[in-house]
Amino acid sequence: MISGRPDETPTKAPETLDKADLREAYEHGQRDERARRKRHPIGMTITFAAAIFGAVIVVLALVNGSFGAGGQVVDNSLLIAKEQAAPVASQAAASAGQSLKDAADSAKTKASNVAG
Repeated sequence: MISGRPDETPTKAPETLDKADLREAYEHGQRDERARRKRHPIGMTITFAAAIFGAVIVVLALVNGSFGAGGQVVDNSLLIAKEQAAPVASQAAASAGQSLKDAADSAKTKASNVAG
């Protein structure tokens, strides 16, 4: 009953287990646990991002003296980013629209040259 099951008899006595056997048992246990605890990469990414965000909020609270002041810093930063991103985003959208029109005109020209 050394192995925990009365119907099994171990092939080696515990005193004669060598390092290779112990390493093999350890690696087998690791494989079993990895197979049992599969993690979804998107879930882990979201968890990691939330942890970083929480750490940044705590640091801002410590630097500014309170969570309210730290939140105000975050709000101001987001407002500035929004104001800077809006013109860039609308310019990118206009450029993309113009590029699509140019590509369509080019395709029509090539099609008419091939057909004509």
